[in-house]
Amino acid sequence: MTNLSVKLFDIKFKNPVWVASGTFGYGVEAQEIFDVSKLGAVVTKGISLKPRLGNETPRIVETPCGMLNSIGLQNPGVEKFLTEIYPKIEHLDTHFIANVFGESEEEYVEVCIALEDAPKVVAYELNVSCPNVKKGGIVFGHDPVVLGSLVESIKKRIKKPLLVKLSPNVTDVREFAKVCIESGADGLVLINTLLGMKINIRKKKPDLATKTGGLSGPAILPIAVRMIYQVYEAFGDQIPIIGVGGISTWEDALEHVMAGASAIQVGTANFFDPLAPIKVLEGIERYMKEEGIQDFSELIGVAHRSE
Repeated sequence: MTNLSVKLFDIKFKNPVWVASGTFGYGVEAQEIFDVSKLGAVVTKGISLKPRLGNETPRIVETPCGMLNSIGLQNPGVEKFLTEIYPKIEHLDTHFIANVFGESEEEYVEVCIALEDAPKVVAYELNVSCPNVKKGGIVFGHDPVVLGSLVESIKKRIKKPLLVKLSPNVTDVREFAKVCIESGADGLVLINTLLGMKINIRKKKPDLATKTGGLSGPAILPIAVRMIYQVYEAFGDQIPIIGVGGISTWEDALEHVMAGASAIQVGTANFFDPLAPIKVLEGIERYMKEEGIQDFSELIGVAHRSE
């Protein structure tokens, strides 16, 4: 028998295959396609303090081996999430992790506090690729001092585990991982989207209304694997890593795991193959049987041990 379960931040997940924020709604929509309870966890679409309409259109454009998006974190706000969406996920037999964001430290804290009494939400994933309006618009995840302050402020006010989704748009992601660890984070999620642009040569202007957007999809797989490897090499004994970025197949997922991820998130692949998470899960299980690996934990960071 193969054991696919993983225990992270004192929570047992039935398997290491999660779905990434912004690519899977709130877990309700996919129920028409497959049993969401088969997943290790669902990371919700971003939740803010107040409702957000998002950016102007067009805000999604295809690119070679991926896509650019500038949705602008459209969502109904934490109050409506709790009253209208939460009752629809309470019965699902999997864990939910709330992706949260704000325009100030106070907003992040308020969203997390509002979710503390929702038992189905077992942890928070901080989206720190947002501008801090009180600090002149600096992105939380691009300044180690601002990031450290944010993590510390939230940790003081919550009981549930706190994961930080790091931005790849920095010089050295290890510097930001270190700050998160020192500030009390319980886990790291690597990586968020990369900043990119696509220009329409017929219209002679950028395709996105916001000009730039977040690049995701297969194109960013090697970057995500490299950053996970670097962070695991430096801090793998101190904090668990959740891998996300470019995963379309079980082979992609195993690259993340062997680089050091304790679990993975399937993201953009959900758009072109809604069954991708299930295929990834089945592929990992099949690989373990073929290789005679009984426990999933044996695969975590194995690329470092085989050097």
